Amino acid sequence: MTQPNPPSRKPVRSGRPTTNRDDSGVAARRAAMKMCQMVLDRGAPFDGATVAMDDLALPQDRGLARLLALTVLRWLPDLDALIDSATPRPLPVDARARHVLRVALAGWLRLDTPPHAVVATALPLVEGGPRRLVHGVLGSLIRRPASLPATPHLPNPFDVAWARDWGVAMVEAASAALAEEPATDLTLKDPAQTGHWAQALDGISLAPGHVRTAKKGSITEWPGFAEGAWWVQDLAASLPARLLPAMPGDRVLDMCAAPGGKTLQLAARGARVTALDVSDHRLERVRDNLARTGLTADLVAADALRWQPDGLYDHILLDAPCSATGIFRRHPDVLHLKGSTDLQPVTLLQAALLRRAAQWLKPGGRLVYATCSLFPQEGERIAERVIAGLPRELITADELPAGLQPAADGWVRTLPGQVEGGLDGFFVARFRKLAD
Repeated sequence: MTQPNPPSRKPVRSGRPTTNRDDSGVAARRAAMKMCQMVLDRGAPFDGATVAMDDLALPQDRGLARLLALTVLRWLPDLDALIDSATPRPLPVDARARHVLRVALAGWLRLDTPPHAVVATALPLVEGGPRRLVHGVLGSLIRRPASLPATPHLPNPFDVAWARDWGVAMVEAASAALAEEPATDLTLKDPAQTGHWAQALDGISLAPGHVRTAKKGSITEWPGFAEGAWWVQDLAASLPARLLPAMPGDRVLDMCAAPGGKTLQLAARGARVTALDVSDHRLERVRDNLARTGLTADLVAADALRWQPDGLYDHILLDAPCSATGIFRRHPDVLHLKGSTDLQPVTLLQAALLRRAAQWLKPGGRLVYATCSLFPQEGERIAERVIAGLPRELITADELPAGLQPAADGWVRTLPGQVEGGLDGFFVARFRKLAD
């Protein structure tokens, strides 16, 4: 869809790295360019691409490199449109010169890097390439002066697909959510301490046991981290465990458990949790967070389609593998890695895992199925495949944080813009196994 195009030269936000020294500015921008190349040219997830920052010794340079790379990924279609408007013929999408220009324009138009520093730190990155072309493009755009739209355009095919599935208003909200890195959501180990931690972290709470904070910097230095009072978890990602009525002593299976936020939620309630995931490496973060918070769970590294439990469970939570398109606010790389994804293999896996989970549930027990996807094929369409003996259990509004409502058919679908400050895209369904 067409977006308005007023100038958007925004001031630097508090907490943003501001170093533009020539000696370190080039190194930080080189690292940012390498991260963009790894994501856009090689299909690497952004978390894996951060190895490009390993040679940066100063925290402020690492912060600048990360912010520049993420800014490029958030505004990529609009940055490329500016570049193409200033070249006699389009540069190849993977051309080094295009990557250099993307990083340079992101710094100028979004981080307020002065124009002279934009040029001075861009040209050394060309490394024997078309320096004159890069200099000419930057000079032309600076003289206009160029500007970005108020909010970024979504890359294809998401602009069209999301408008079809959720309406134009959702696309506008998604575009606004993509423009800036969102505030950080935390889940508390003790919901009774919500007021205390909201004040200590300069945040707000949208539900018991939740705090949203705009704090910046290393979370390891925030109040409450060392004592394990909370963990990072988007509000939408906390819903599946919130909607599973596990009680102290209940035997609960968390399938596909990594990175472990839901395991921690259930363990904090006193449930006896088995956290199942496909590899021990993926469970390392779960293990670390359990140690930090003082919570306990049994960790099992196994393929859920082959593993057999030693008994039935009172409740099961299945946050299934998916396209992860719902987390685009915090991970804009998914919009460039998942655009041409064939969903059939992953939807077949989701259905197989759901059928498998149903076999391990005690009569009367609940199963919550969730995905962090904005594709209905991975949420509503999967849940509509009614499993014999496992009818849906409607989710009610009083079970949800303020501002959220269940769908008419009893599912929960979260979309950008539904609550102030936004939240990830999630689908959640709840089933209850009939008694024998």
